[in-house]
Amino acid sequence: MSTPRRVGLVGWGAIGRVVGAALSEHAIPGAELTCVIDNRPLGDTVPAPQLSFEEALERCDLIVEAAGQNVVREWGERVLGSGTDLLVASTGALTDEALAKRLLATGPGRVYFTGGAVGGLDLLQAVRSLGPLEQVRLTTTKLPSTLEQPWMDEGLRSRLRSATEPVEVMSGTARDIPVKFPKSTNVAASLALAVGDLDAVRVRVVADPGARHTRHVVEAASAHGAYRFEVAHLPDPENPATSQVVPYAVLRGLAALAGRTGQIL
Repeated sequence: MSTPRRVGLVGWGAIGRVVGAALSEHAIPGAELTCVIDNRPLGDTVPAPQLSFEEALERCDLIVEAAGQNVVREWGERVLGSGTDLLVASTGALTDEALAKRLLATGPGRVYFTGGAVGGLDLLQAVRSLGPLEQVRLTTTKLPSTLEQPWMDEGLRSRLRSATEPVEVMSGTARDIPVKFPKSTNVAASLALAVGDLDAVRVRVVADPGARHTRHVVEAASAHGAYRFEVAHLPDPENPATSQVVPYAVLRGLAALAGRTGQIL
């Protein structure tokens, strides 16, 4: 692109700080950090002006969400309706099918999604064009402390805290699981987005006290082939609920949107 993408970054947490630092250091040719949006006063800790969402939409042509599913629900349509593009990291918000349909239908801004901590989604999207995928399964394994949720009863919390071996915390579909674990299972929603069916993706969430890495195993089959992807990432030391690689997946998406050549699409 002849003119740089003017990027507004929502969220200055474990993901946002890495993305913001890279943009401010001009690590992504064709993209510049125009502002940061966060509901906390950040002062001089950020390398760009801290603006409100309304101000950001006047100055930016691309908003990067790195702050959680509620941001997508509250602001996604307004961003796109203003003519500003949106790159979503918290794909778990897309388990709300009505919201997903509205985002895909709203413009003139365009919505994009990052695969985050899992690979192979581009291949599954290609295979889906040949026909429906069957037996799509995801097993996510994380440290027990990253999976505790306010809705859990004391019995389940006690099982997690006292576990000495892997414990299945919950199983269900990609429609159900990201709602229960909003900060830990965006991978399930991303996989369902690639497959095109929330209910076709069966998800197991496992707590493992010995898990040095966060692990995602994707298994899928169709009439045209069988597919298995396994990834193991170190958790982010500041926010163990997310993997260290996630902000770099966001940066890769930004590079593609900014027109970097040599990208695998």
